Amino acid sequence: MINENDIARSVRKAIDGYFRDLDGERPSPIYDMVIQCVERPLIESVLARTDGNQTLAAELLGMNRNTLRKKMKAHGLK
Repeated sequence: MINENDIARSVRKAIDGYFRDLDGERPSPIYDMVIQCVERPLIESVLARTDGNQTLAAELLGMNRNTLRKKMKAHGLK
């Protein structure tokens, strides 16, 4: 068995459920769907943890501040 953390197990469970719910229908592009579903709450949580400090949040996320700001804008976050 793969050694997984809670996040990986949650993603795996959600994807398995997604495929079950398709009931034979063709899936949409899964990678983009998952990234869109995960990215916003991830950014929101990290920003909350850093009290809105974008420089620190970007560092914790492993991206530069401009990339974080671009992603925040794409997700409608302030």
